[in-house]
Amino acid sequence: MTDRDAFLHWVRTALYEAEVALHDGDAAPRRALWSRAEPVSILGAWHNAVGREQVDDLFSALEASFSDCTAYRFELLAADVVGDLAYTAGLEHVSTSVDGQPRTYVLRATQVYRREGGEWRVAHRHGDTVTDG
Repeated sequence: MTDRDAFLHWVRTALYEAEVALHDGDAAPRRALWSRAEPVSILGAWHNAVGREQVDDLFSALEASFSDCTAYRFELLAADVVGDLAYTAGLEHVSTSVDGQPRTYVLRATQVYRREGGEWRVAHRHGDTVTDG
């Protein structure tokens, strides 16, 4: 298995499971996969965060907002691994409840990863809502 293959297996398993859990109201698996080192950042569809403290606060807010995930699919469009850095770009197809209201939406999501102690960790996320037009 190549380094890229191993990374994509991690994306399709651990990262996927963490995103499903978040959209079902549990941010712990996502927190576990994020970098413990600075810098970390999120330019999100609804909120931005820079630094570990702000990122953790954002995860708490999302955890409180999301519940009842009925569908999550990550449509990978591009990915690569170069040494201890990697990225993914794709579409997140989500059906969940946001503040108790059922919602279905698609996000464009690009993430940057770095290998820390032999494990992949998310260092940056950019997500925005796909709109018609």
